[in-house]
Amino acid sequence: MKRNTVDVITLGCSKNLVDSEKLLRQLQANGYRVTHDSEDPEGEIAVINTCGFIGDAKEESINTILEFCEAKEEGRLRRLYVMGCLSERYLKELQVEIPQVDKFYGKFDWEALLADLGKPYHTEIGRERSLTTPSHYAYLKISEGCDRKCAYCAIPIITGRHVSRPMEDIVEEVKWLVSQGVKEFQVIAQELTYYGVDLYKEQKIAELVERIAHVEGVEWVRLHYAYPTHFPEDLFRVMRENANVCKYMDIALQHISDSVLERMRRHITKEETYALIEKFRREVPGIHLRTTLMVGFPGETEADFEELKEFVRRVRFDRMGAFAYSEEEGTYAAEHYKDDVPAEVKQQRLDELMDIQEGISAELGMAKVGKTLKVIIDRIEGEYYIGRTEYDSPEVDPEVLIACGEGETPLQIGAFYDVEITSSDDFDLYGTVVSDSSQVSV
Repeated sequence: MKRNTVDVITLGCSKNLVDSEKLLRQLQANGYRVTHDSEDPEGEIAVINTCGFIGDAKEESINTILEFCEAKEEGRLRRLYVMGCLSERYLKELQVEIPQVDKFYGKFDWEALLADLGKPYHTEIGRERSLTTPSHYAYLKISEGCDRKCAYCAIPIITGRHVSRPMEDIVEEVKWLVSQGVKEFQVIAQELTYYGVDLYKEQKIAELVERIAHVEGVEWVRLHYAYPTHFPEDLFRVMRENANVCKYMDIALQHISDSVLERMRRHITKEETYALIEKFRREVPGIHLRTTLMVGFPGETEADFEELKEFVRRVRFDRMGAFAYSEEEGTYAAEHYKDDVPAEVKQQRLDELMDIQEGISAELGMAKVGKTLKVIIDRIEGEYYIGRTEYDSPEVDPEVLIACGEGETPLQIGAFYDVEITSSDDFDLYGTVVSDSSQVSV
């Protein structure tokens, strides 16, 4: 156990990661040595930033807390603190059930942790973070909460109403991150298309993205977690006219059957969904769409699922994830619908849907062979440099593998290169560098 050392463990999404990075910076400013997601935590203090989104995530959070409780009982840890979404949602229950934890904090009151350690919160570095990502990219959280009331989702219960950050504050954070060497920004929110409605009385995501894109030193801006209903179409122009706004959109569509969409309370129809996708591809040529779909929602019939499969085959998403419905207490679905699709049927549908997408992804990857793409290098792994194109977000999307050639000039981590794609497999691309960084289009 190392004195004056704090281990911070982050579970769940990139939005949690941003909170952890801010906490790490504050701890450092107060003289602590900090580690993040260490494989062998050995500090005298541990802070676990939890996820409470769905069943599996909650289980992982609980198991992690219990592992650290055991370390504390064995004398390998002096103090244990828990923050984040699980703690926000089940604060009172956790205090009773896991008394070994010194204190639980919600998602928005973790600054009190510093006070409990006898340390001040340094407001003068409030925008600053200790990045846990490679130094050339960062996640940029533009809002908290969500005003959508999707039937299955517990996020509004946990995070509350949508609260946008002021545009000027976000732009200043971007400038600071650029000064730290960040070139690529993953713009994130629970629902980014709603940005600005609370502060400015209208959707302001297009203006915000354009202002970020105009900050000197910003090479790539990538957008995550859009909502399809009332999509702000001025964003199409921003993506089309600004070369550093990636032709990439992460937009969770969940389903295509009108009956399922209605029960999900998504406020969009099958026809409107197809029309939106068509407009994306018409207005922003070359755009890559990532979506998330759900199987096994209460009342989903075989006919509904067949519609969903046809949707995936017809649209041919560039990136797609899927998950099985998990009933979450307190949600509209949990209170009004019976979870009537058997677990084995959910899994079967999930496997079938992902099999379809795997074939599509392989075909789309093969179509890139012979093209030259702009690639950023993230790391070296074994005998390969690992990079990504503008169409690939870290952690979740395909990567570009470039062999580390003997005697060749080493590639720089965080630098851009033009790479000719020479082959592909089911998930990733392989290529060779043809020149140093320059903007090229597919």
